[in-house]
Amino acid sequence: MAARIMQTDPLEDYYFEHEEQEICGQLVSPITNCYEENYPSVVDRFFTRYYYIKGNAAYQVLYHSNRMCLICLAPAHPAYKEGIASVSYDVGNVDRSQNVVKGKAKKGGMILQAETTLALLTTDAGTTYKIPSCIRGKLVEVNMEWVAQPKLMEKSSEGAGYFAILLPKIENCDDIKASLLTQEQYEQHISHIELEDKPCT
Repeated sequence: MAARIMQTDPLEDYYFEHEEQEICGQLVSPITNCYEENYPSVVDRFFTRYYYIKGNAAYQVLYHSNRMCLICLAPAHPAYKEGIASVSYDVGNVDRSQNVVKGKAKKGGMILQAETTLALLTTDAGTTYKIPSCIRGKLVEVNMEWVAQPKLMEKSSEGAGYFAILLPKIENCDDIKASLLTQEQYEQHISHIELEDKPCT
């Protein structure tokens, strides 16, 4: 009878094993006891959610405590339902992907207005959306991943699906925040649209 070959886990030596430790007369609990299933996400911890409405589409501005703003599609943006076919930063008169910044002051970055077209998104249904910059600020970086793999945007987690990072001037921040919808206002806006679209019975 052939001997059975025991399959071993190659990572077994690296598994966590708690060893009792005592500090100041008290036992230290295992690190695994600190695990929280509902631990706040990176967005919840470091960003404030704002929204910009253009036509029938909403866009999300994730405002970091250091003023950096991530420009994304809002969760209810119609492109998610239609399917994302392509993303381009060549908006006709300029290619945003050629934006180059240097140093801590991000010198050389394009200055964009809220209505300035940041990118073009085309859906599987053939609709083209002009993605607005949403705020007035300096273009720091564009996310080139969506040019190569636009479908990944449909599955990306909140914050990871950003089109670009913009940096507003300190003196403009209060006005920018006031011009955008808060999370509560956005939810009210979506609820109002859903009521309008609901067929009468």
